[in-house]
Amino acid sequence: MAQFIKLYNENPNPKETEKIVSVLQKGGLIIYPTDTVYGLGCDITNTKALEKVAKIKGVKLDKANFSFICNDLSHLSDYVKQIDTATYKILKRGLPGPYTFILPGSNSLPKVFKKKKTVGIRVPDNNIARAIVEALGNPIVSTSIRDEDEVLEYTTDPELIFEKWQSIVDVVVDGGYGDNYASTVIDLTTDEPEVIREGKGSLDIL
Repeated sequence: MAQFIKLYNENPNPKETEKIVSVLQKGGLIIYPTDTVYGLGCDITNTKALEKVAKIKGVKLDKANFSFICNDLSHLSDYVKQIDTATYKILKRGLPGPYTFILPGSNSLPKVFKKKKTVGIRVPDNNIARAIVEALGNPIVSTSIRDEDEVLEYTTDPELIFEKWQSIVDVVVDGGYGDNYASTVIDLTTDEPEVIREGKGSLDIL
């Protein structure tokens, strides 16, 4: 049975945040709020946890397109090859914000992602998500939780999320109602930015 932990976006409680971090460090899975839909996440450095997330999503880990949730752009050089000034300017305009940027992966990616040529980087405009990552000290790997209901693609009520996921994950973070629009996905690995999915983030940053 998962823990249900309430955090407020204006000022996430450090003690509660530490509880969540402790779960992540032990290989636990969390569901947490972002500036778009609620996400399912785990510690990027824990292979067993990554395998659990891949299994839940029904994908092979080395083929999975998970996002890396960072609290700012300082972790970029750990996972991304050197990027040019134009690309960096787009990142600065869009982040923190409801975007997933696809960037060229570096050689220092965690072992399970070594075969991947690209990574999806997210810095959500949500204090809860960023506080968790900051306290953890490295990114969390994340994927959005989709609903089987075709009309309502994403569940936005944390209590309903808890009901559905309490036996699958270790913590559900209640950060208030989520959004039901996913992030805008932009590929920055080619000469021209390519919009892969138009979501909540405006295209004015390009």
